[in-house]
Amino acid sequence: MAHFNSEPTISLLLSTIIVSFVVASSLNVYPLSPDMAILRPMVLMMVLIFWLLFQPRYVGVFSAFTVGIIADLLMDTRLGQQAFAAVVVALVLSISRIYIKPLNIASAWLLATLGLVVFQLSLWMLQLMTQSIFVAQSSLPLLMSILSWPLVLLVLRRFIQSHIQ
Repeated sequence: MAHFNSEPTISLLLSTIIVSFVVASSLNVYPLSPDMAILRPMVLMMVLIFWLLFQPRYVGVFSAFTVGIIADLLMDTRLGQQAFAAVVVALVLSISRIYIKPLNIASAWLLATLGLVVFQLSLWMLQLMTQSIFVAQSSLPLLMSILSWPLVLLVLRRFIQSHIQ
């Protein structure tokens, strides 16, 4: 039996998910000095990973593909590269969630690290195969993303329905 307030709660959650992606995409393209831009974390992918972990019912492979296409357009990469990498991350995380059942802060950080590393490795392989380039400096945003994951968790965790320890 559905609760009386379930529909507004779902619409609030979906609105929060959309707003978090809009804010993350804005932070992803916000102009920074060249010295600071090399340290910019992958905020959009971090938010995607957060929602993939904590709301897999509403954010899945199709959402990952959509966010990846938007990231391709915003970041001026070849169309489909970030979308493909985001879909690979969604699949890896959905398979990993089968084996890691209690999702606490430590396991969420571990899964987020796995997702971020898979995303970056996928991008490196795609760029190497399609453009014959390898950008080693993109390991710095990967490191910054892994280190700043608890900040994303802290900001967005109030919007999840399940409790994390």
